[in-house]
This record gives sequence, structure tokens and C-alpha cells, in this order.
Amino acid sequence: MTRYMLSVHSVASDLQEPMPAEEMQHSWQEIQKIEAEMKSSGAWVFSGRLHDPDTATVVRMSDGEVLTTDGPFAESKEHLGGFYIINANDLDAALALASKVTRVIGSPIEVRPFADFAD
Repeated sequence: MTRYMLSVHSVASDLQEPMPAEEMQHSWQEIQKIEAEMKSSGAWVFSGRLHDPDTATVVRMSDGEVLTTDGPFAESKEHLGGFYIINANDLDAALALASKVTRVIGSPIEVRPFADFAD
């Protein structure tokens, strides 16, 4: 098994009106079904949704000192909104799971293997 990160990307300019409550409930139910499928197959390791990028703090070294700055590491229209860590037999299996999630949430998903788990 290879471990993959499915990173969910959001684009600030693509933000839409909030979904009506009924549509949001349906979307949440669909995501729960996909996550249950991942768990029952042994693919699901961990997932998380992140707050908006303006809540980020960056920690870095500068001239031998540790500095912290508010905001995301890079100013960008796109940002990481959440992620799944999964186990999959191969890239095709990981892409199949990412396809199910992106159909429900409508956001692009980057699929990338972990270096220490890659074949």
C-alpha cells in the first residue's frame, strides 16, 4: 500500500453564496458515505478541514532568529482547504477516491504520494 495525501484546494475568487441548508445537509451526507467507504476498505487514515488562510501563522528562520508572521506562507488566490491521508494500492485507486470527493464538493483535489511510502 502507498500512502497518499488528497489535498482539497479552494480558490478565493470562486467563493460562492453559502449553500441552502438542505443542499449543505445532502452534501455532508454524501461526504460521510465516501468517508465510511474509505474507512471500511482500510483506505482512510486521517482527514481534516482547515480554517481560512488568514488564520495561518508562518514560523521561519531569519538571520539566526525565529520569526513568526501572520497570514499564509504565500499570497495566493488558491489555498489548501482540507485534506485526506489515505492508503491505496496504487495511483489509480487514490484517483478513484479523489474523484468521488471532488464530485461532491466541487473543488479540485491534488493527489500526491508520501515519499517514504512510495514504491
